[in-house]
Amino acid sequence: MEQLERGRGAHDRVVVGPSAGAVAPDAERRPQPLAARARDALELCEKVLGVWERATAVFQECIERALDEPANVGRGGGRGSCVHDGSLAADRRRTPRKRPRHRHRFAVGIRPRYHRSTGGPVKAFRRLALATTITTIGVVGVGGLVRATGSGQGCPAWPKCFGRWFPPLEYHAIIEYSHRAIGAVAITLLGVTALVAVLKHRRDRPLLIATLIALLMIFVQAGLGAIVVNTGLNPTLVTVHIGTAMILVGLLVWITVGSYCRTRAAAGVMKEPVARSIEQLAAASAIATFALILIGAYVRGQGAGLAFGDWPLMRGTLFPALGGHATTMFIHRFAAVLTGAILAAFIWRANRARPRDAAVRIFANIAGLVQVIVGGLQVLTKLAAPPVVAHVVLSSWLWASLVAAYSVARGLHRPVEAPAARAEEVVPQSAGLANTMRAYVALTKPRIIVLLVVTTVPTMMLASRGWPSGWLIAATVFGGTLAAGAANTINMYLDRDIDALMKRTSRRPLPAHQIAPQRALAFGIALQALSFFFMSATVNLTAALLTQSAVIFYVFVYTMVLKRTTSQNIVIGGAAGAVPVLVGWAAVTGRVGWPAVVLFAIIFFWTPAHFWALAMRYSEDYRAAGVPMLPVVAGPRSTQRQIVLYTLITVAVTLVLLPVAQMGVIYVVAAAALGMWFVQHALRLWRTGTPAAAMGVFRASLGYLALLFAALGVDAVIHIAA
Repeated sequence: MEQLERGRGAHDRVVVGPSAGAVAPDAERRPQPLAARARDALELCEKVLGVWERATAVFQECIERALDEPANVGRGGGRGSCVHDGSLAADRRRTPRKRPRHRHRFAVGIRPRYHRSTGGPVKAFRRLALATTITTIGVVGVGGLVRATGSGQGCPAWPKCFGRWFPPLEYHAIIEYSHRAIGAVAITLLGVTALVAVLKHRRDRPLLIATLIALLMIFVQAGLGAIVVNTGLNPTLVTVHIGTAMILVGLLVWITVGSYCRTRAAAGVMKEPVARSIEQLAAASAIATFALILIGAYVRGQGAGLAFGDWPLMRGTLFPALGGHATTMFIHRFAAVLTGAILAAFIWRANRARPRDAAVRIFANIAGLVQVIVGGLQVLTKLAAPPVVAHVVLSSWLWASLVAAYSVARGLHRPVEAPAARAEEVVPQSAGLANTMRAYVALTKPRIIVLLVVTTVPTMMLASRGWPSGWLIAATVFGGTLAAGAANTINMYLDRDIDALMKRTSRRPLPAHQIAPQRALAFGIALQALSFFFMSATVNLTAALLTQSAVIFYVFVYTMVLKRTTSQNIVIGGAAGAVPVLVGWAAVTGRVGWPAVVLFAIIFFWTPAHFWALAMRYSEDYRAAGVPMLPVVAGPRSTQRQIVLYTLITVAVTLVLLPVAQMGVIYVVAAAALGMWFVQHALRLWRTGTPAAAMGVFRASLGYLALLFAALGVDAVIHIAA
């Protein structure tokens, strides 16, 4: 290369024109492959930079439209998605300004916008923060290319590549060194951003501290990259490396969103908050996505991406034999399903938001689109380099979008509380140790947990066609009790506002101020974590994952979304209460069989009749709390008809178990007799419609389920062929 360069004269050099494009050399007497390659490289760079500029402009346009433009023009100034001291909307309406024409289509990669409420330093910080965020996501994407092409050892030393500051012209070395080079650009951009924050935004302490932490983290990330290379791509270190990168991306997104909307309003200036469920679902979606990215990173580090050759099934089943790489990949796919469910709930809830929540809805829809694309790529990838890189980049974009959504939901629309309002917060009442312990136990709803034992143990007996080991029964019941207690505790934390409005629930620990809400939430999360680790260690991973799926569905789908939005809340949400039979079956067999599915269906169809009967008795409570239970929305007559319908369906499904599980005479007789008794109570409610008849159905439903599963267990032990 050096000899070729020495042999070239000044007339042979490539001339770069004003458009940054390569112009033909002055002398064209011989073929010049180096000049042609230079032109190609410059053209490629122009295309890449053009795409980057357009992406930057579109991203900024999205943020500015979501955050800067008022949502209610003409209906009270200052109520936009972002409040700029209450004057921006009025200034724009009074003094429209014609935008100057620009010589270039994209100035510094950003479409120009002019705001009367912001100065030059603020604009500079905004643009730097945005550029740093996008560049950092680009670093993550190139890191995915490094992993997809097996170029992690393309430069085996760090920071030099084969002892040189410039890599050799070799495929893997160029890819690996490109990752380092873009990382250096990101470090430079973040350094300049931090400098601007120190010089111009010292008074904005949260923004300044966050920027300095991000600067520190990017150096930590670079150091981790060096350790990963020098230790031969250890899977655990690879996971830590990617996890740190995602935390850095999240922090940069928070800084970027914060720089686009200053919410430091004066005392007494109130902004309308978004619904609390949107904020909570945004946080849950972000946390679940972060966990999924970590699991995916570990899968890549282990080389377990092709542990299962089929999709969505795994070796032709939903619950394959586990061990080694198969276990890692199974956890990844299971986590992907749960994350998709939480994200779908968030998108659905955000799309139902009012116009003032436009910013949150924009970010939610972006996240939803990315999730669909990523799901498709998981089907088509086969670990080829292009889809793997796209998968990494889109996963990073999904994470960034969810962090942005949470930042908007929590910070940009949160009302500023006056000091007097904060002073009036109720302090939990002090109580003795015994009373405090009773309050924590009450959070878990022990009477509801009894149903867990009633349904789980007979299912285990049916799966083993006899008595399972006493230790397995105890471990399954204890782990399930912890999980159910966690779900009920978090449910009480989320519903503490409506519990205080209902007479039936006003004496619960949180409305009665016996326990601080934050402590109740921490207690619920601790129970959930303990249940997962206990069941994984003592029962099996399948049972543990099924248990956690029930908790997640009950909290995020039923409590946070369905309960307050639709009269069919208990129909769909009842699926969580039916999962214990799947757990019991999986505890014995390690998988889910068709008899367990039928038992799941029995409880699923039993739940509406059971709960609607109780809701009829306390319909005024639900009406006062604004909870759209069926008796409140459709009236008592329609509810009575639905109770009869679901009772008949339940009885019919119980008979399906006869051929599926080869049940005997004991079960068949009990199912028929108990079914007629249950239907009789439902018909009595249909005829009379009295509160006493409603409570009669409620109590009969409890007895029906308990006796039915008792007969199931007896039939499994003393089987008499039908």
